[in-house]
Amino acid sequence: MLDTSSCERCSWAQDDPMMRGYHDAEWGVPQRDPRMLWEMLMLEGFQAGLAWIIILRKRDAFRAAFADFDPAKVSAFDERDIQRLMADPGIVRARAKIEATIKGAQIYCEMRGRGEDFSEFCWSFTKGIPVLGDRKSWVATTPLSETISKELKRRGFKFVGPTITYAWMQAVGIVNDHSISCFRRHLEPECRR
Repeated sequence: MLDTSSCERCSWAQDDPMMRGYHDAEWGVPQRDPRMLWEMLMLEGFQAGLAWIIILRKRDAFRAAFADFDPAKVSAFDERDIQRLMADPGIVRARAKIEATIKGAQIYCEMRGRGEDFSEFCWSFTKGIPVLGDRKSWVATTPLSETISKELKRRGFKFVGPTITYAWMQAVGIVNDHSISCFRRHLEPECRR
């Protein structure tokens, strides 16, 4: 295991131990598990208008509330579940985001029912290879995030605008946006420039 105690990392991950752990172990690591890709997309939707640390601190509560983000289970949630979630202080209690997550689970299940793997769908935009960000400046959207956002919206997903989509792409490693000096930037050798 890599000793990261003296490593340089992205500036956003230097002060908070939870953010540091998330950065070092997850953020930007290419995620290929379809369920986890969907979970992260849903969590990024909950993050809209909030700081990621809020979602990160509530992630275990989100997982408990949303049946470990099992799309088959979440797709069957009904009004009673919505009311239960709206009363859960452990999560972000925004009805539109809760409903979007249920709808997102239904879309995920529909895709799977048609034989479409969510991971293959997500990675099809980069032919399965992470894109290496230039890190000369921070960007909130890219033409690629706009393309993926449009396709997600076309399929019926909500809270997937280009900015949320780009944050998700960074989180799941579709784009490697670690800073130039960050030790994580060069751990994924196969990136498209």
